[in-house]
Amino acid sequence: MSKASFIKELSIPAIAAPMFLISGPKLVIECCKNGIVGTFPALNQRTSEGFEQWLIEIKTELENFEKETGTKPAPFGVNLIVHQSNPRVQADLMLCVKHQVPIIITSLGAVPQLVEAVHSYGGLVFHDVIKRRHAEKASEAGVDGLIVVAAGAGGHAGTINPMPLVAEIKSFFKKTVILSGCISNGRDIASAMQMGADAAYMGTRFINTKESKAPKEYRDMIISSGANDVVYTAAISGVAANFLRPSMEAMGITEEMLSQEKKIDFGKELTPSESEAKAWATIWSAGQGVTNIHDSPSVAELVASMKEEFRDAIESQYNLLKTYE
Repeated sequence: MSKASFIKELSIPAIAAPMFLISGPKLVIECCKNGIVGTFPALNQRTSEGFEQWLIEIKTELENFEKETGTKPAPFGVNLIVHQSNPRVQADLMLCVKHQVPIIITSLGAVPQLVEAVHSYGGLVFHDVIKRRHAEKASEAGVDGLIVVAAGAGGHAGTINPMPLVAEIKSFFKKTVILSGCISNGRDIASAMQMGADAAYMGTRFINTKESKAPKEYRDMIISSGANDVVYTAAISGVAANFLRPSMEAMGITEEMLSQEKKIDFGKELTPSESEAKAWATIWSAGQGVTNIHDSPSVAELVASMKEEFRDAIESQYNLLKTYE
């Protein structure tokens, strides 16, 4: 399969990205009901047992929705951190296979054996990349799609502009390409398509939905922030990522602390995973797309507005084309 065929069945070509501590069953279910892919990180549940309960809840709700409405929901996905620091990766993968999760999103490692396990039941594997070398390795592992994380994205973002990054990856990767980075509305989704992406990957915009697990203070900070309030640093989690400056200032983090090479210590008594969770719970991540976020709608309201914006953008480009005939 060269392209993920399910994208054509979505209400708009969009995927709500899996966000650490933010994405849960409610957000995933509402995204899928409204025709876009909903996803969440397996590690948002503290145990594999809890993770399986979330899988059962999501599958049950979506099956009931289809029975009651006759409308097939969009597929859902799970993010797995494929790294030696994640002791749960094998157990969580087996649960994904058991419950036949339609889409697996892998980060920090593309492993052929994982891809084979997901393909065994007909699932798809998409892998996060920020540069060509990562994309080449993932392609060799047999993934079905690449999530191109460009400059300005929330979380662990890259530093390359989306235009050359998408073009470079498409020069050798002929399967599905999904673009991430500062995509906040339907016009941005249309722009991603024009750059050559097959779908848009949106995280920050979904933090401010009513169904997300983000606290009100986090949502308010996103609304009041602009692109200049987003800081790219490795000092918080050990891997370069984008965070909101006001949340760092509230925790007493100074410019000097951000400039140091080592990761900020959030508590020597904590395990690495607990320290990571504490960091992301108190210092909030967001992409530069915050500059276009001014409200906190429901998922249904957001998807409806994005569909209208997407349609208007495409029609506008079609009319522009006539000017140059």
